[in-house]
Amino acid sequence: MSLIEQAAKRLAQLRSAGVEVGAPVADVEPAPPEAEAAARVEAVADLKRQRAEMSASTAPVANAPASRRIELDLQALATSGLISPDAPRSQIADQYRVIKRPLIANAMGKGAAPVKRGNLIMVTSAISGEGKSFSAINLAMSIAMEMDNTVMLVDADLPKPSVLKMLGLPPSRGLLDVLTDDSVEFSQVLMKTNVETLTILPSGTQHARATELLASDAMVDLLEEMATRYPDRIIIFDSPPLLMTTESRVLATHMGQVVVVVKAESTVRSDVKHALAAIESCPVKMMLLNQARGSSQDGYGYGYGYGYGYGYGYGYGSDGA
Repeated sequence: MSLIEQAAKRLAQLRSAGVEVGAPVADVEPAPPEAEAAARVEAVADLKRQRAEMSASTAPVANAPASRRIELDLQALATSGLISPDAPRSQIADQYRVIKRPLIANAMGKGAAPVKRGNLIMVTSAISGEGKSFSAINLAMSIAMEMDNTVMLVDADLPKPSVLKMLGLPPSRGLLDVLTDDSVEFSQVLMKTNVETLTILPSGTQHARATELLASDAMVDLLEEMATRYPDRIIIFDSPPLLMTTESRVLATHMGQVVVVVKAESTVRSDVKHALAAIESCPVKMMLLNQARGSSQDGYGYGYGYGYGYGYGYGYGSDGA
């Protein structure tokens, strides 16, 4: 490159950087207009090449490892009674379409009133064995079938995780690892699935103080990050039962919406009352009646009911019904 060409290129670089350039120094001959124009074209082309290389690069950033991808056996899920995007229309899928609609409206700010952190939805129950994990998975899968929404399913039942097992997946690092190990990045433990709009965050490596971690400052910080980083994503938390641990109640205070699963003809009314009282501060509460006997004629003996409420309104005849 000649001295004139070097000067022209330097001039173009300075002007591109916003530097006011005066007359050239005496011992450097001004670059002809065509040389200066060529230098500018070359500089622009070089910048475009750099941006294209950055966009095309697939190498993970050191501080943000790529999420893993796993394959769900959708046929096996449908066989086990879970909703699958590939399965034919079913009664349970139709019922979850009804259940999810107000939750999505609140999450996306389209409800009757704004709901803070409406995109954080906790699925829980009064005690264990009421079908909350089953309900959380089906709710997440149903929302994942929406055209305009994505969903993250978090196994936050740290004392007794079951989401991966129900989905036919082996144990994996997840939430607990993020909370206990600063070297583990959030994106590193996420599982992207073959349901393109569904991501899973496992409970993670078992820890002796798992329940306390739900109430830790680290968990609060993580929830804040999740709520604000993914404003267009709905996040479903499978939580411990409300009457089994105090940590689930603390977790509920950070949720925008809570779904309390009630097993029909099994859950004691007083337990449901106490569970609802424990989440008094949550903006939106929904009760989902699980395994309610139905009168359908399509082969389904059980259905899923839902209802809003701040108290127990199903009218059982006694506390032990």
